[in-house]
Amino acid sequence: MFERPGSGERAILVHMSVLGHGDDLDELHELAFSAGVVPVVCVTGRGRVADSRFFVGKGKVEELQVLIPIHGINLVLFNQSLTPGQERNLERALGVRVVDRNSLILDIFAQRAQSFEGKLQVELAQLQHLSTRLIRGWTHLERQKGGLGLRGPGETQLETDRRLIGIRIRQIKRRLGKVDRQRHQSRTSRNKAEIPTLALVGYTNAGKSTLFNALTEGNAYVADQLFATLDPTLRRIELPDQNGAILADTVGFIRRLPHELVAAFRSTLQEVENARVLLHVIDASLENKTEVIDQVNAVLEEIGAGDIPQLLVLNKTDLVEHMGSVIDRDGNGVPLKVRVSARSGEGLDDLRKALSERLRGDRVRRCLKLLPQHGAIRSDLFRYARVLRDEVTETGGWEMEVEIQKKDLGILKRLELETACG
Repeated sequence: MFERPGSGERAILVHMSVLGHGDDLDELHELAFSAGVVPVVCVTGRGRVADSRFFVGKGKVEELQVLIPIHGINLVLFNQSLTPGQERNLERALGVRVVDRNSLILDIFAQRAQSFEGKLQVELAQLQHLSTRLIRGWTHLERQKGGLGLRGPGETQLETDRRLIGIRIRQIKRRLGKVDRQRHQSRTSRNKAEIPTLALVGYTNAGKSTLFNALTEGNAYVADQLFATLDPTLRRIELPDQNGAILADTVGFIRRLPHELVAAFRSTLQEVENARVLLHVIDASLENKTEVIDQVNAVLEEIGAGDIPQLLVLNKTDLVEHMGSVIDRDGNGVPLKVRVSARSGEGLDDLRKALSERLRGDRVRRCLKLLPQHGAIRSDLFRYARVLRDEVTETGGWEMEVEIQKKDLGILKRLELETACG
């Protein structure tokens, strides 16, 4: 066994590109700094396939064995996901702790979570991740073997740990279920009050929280680090020609966000799923903006929010010269992209104007004649649309004037009669 220091580890960063695919090395450095780790040496390499035993080849393992005592290393960080067996084999060969990319991100989330819900979500993700790696903590105990007198305590302890972890996971899921129901009630109340929800999404450290504070005069935590914000924050935002809206600041995304975190934070990300418009915030100073946009869209697809309308917001324009016009529009004049600087305030009024236009353009007005047999449709209209006029006709039906979102127009397809608004 080896010591597991709590913080301030000196680490070797291992970045392997398998078949030309590998995460950004600069991003690994940022993740390491965010976790409180001191990167000392970086080892890179390429390979056609990952080694089933160590992930890296035997030569890289020998190189790491030489570097560890020279630089006083007590941690090796891999920029890829490792199997439990690969982690175990590497730790035995190197004599220091080995952490893969998913475990590193989970550790950062554990440090950042502040609210009761956020801590529960992170703990759930950690326990689900740990349940596949329990054997690592008990390699000093005997394995259970067949035969009289050969059964050691190791397997019994593992079974106990698995049972306790399973109990704790069920407890956390029940608590998160209560939180989810409370959030659902809040969303229902906002929908009844006809208050639209907007959600900030984007790659981590794109400046979402700074933009959130600038638009809402809020005080969300801001720091130049990955995953500075985990807990969702909702504030009212005033928009031109609107009765206002609710703006939600959400967790930042990253390449290949661990599935444990996506599952654990699903209740939080439901604020994204129920938004009318997503403000997709992008760091305008990045060179690989297209790649980052694709990564965020991939996560949105995974959580079921891929079809929600987006307004691209190029932030940090104060770091870039010659950015061009503030608002880009499509052929119909609909705003598609806005350039702003949340730090200086430049372009924020144009962003509010663009959001107001998108919300207004997202709804259409319809005047309808409903027959007596259309009672179920009338009920749906009260649920999903804003009813401006509702009058009973001589035939026992209704004449209604409603304002409805375009995505809910399917309700009207069941109607045979429409009338012009007078």
